[in-house]
Amino acid sequence: MASEPMSPARRKQLIVGLVMGAAVGVGISLWTGFWLWLAAGLAVGLATGALMKPPSE
Repeated sequence: MASEPMSPARRKQLIVGLVMGAAVGVGISLWTGFWLWLAAGLAVGLATGALMKPPSE
C-alpha cells in the first residue's frame, strides 16, 4: 500500500495544530499545576490539525 507524500499545506496545518495544542497544554498546566495537561494539549492539537478541513491546493 503506497501512501501519498504529505503536501506542504497539510504539513503546515498539522504543525499549527500541534503548536496551538502545546500552547493550550502549557497554559492549563501552569494554571492547574498538573504537568500532564501538556500531553493532553498536544494530543488535542494533533487531533484538531488532523481533523480540520483539508487545505485547498
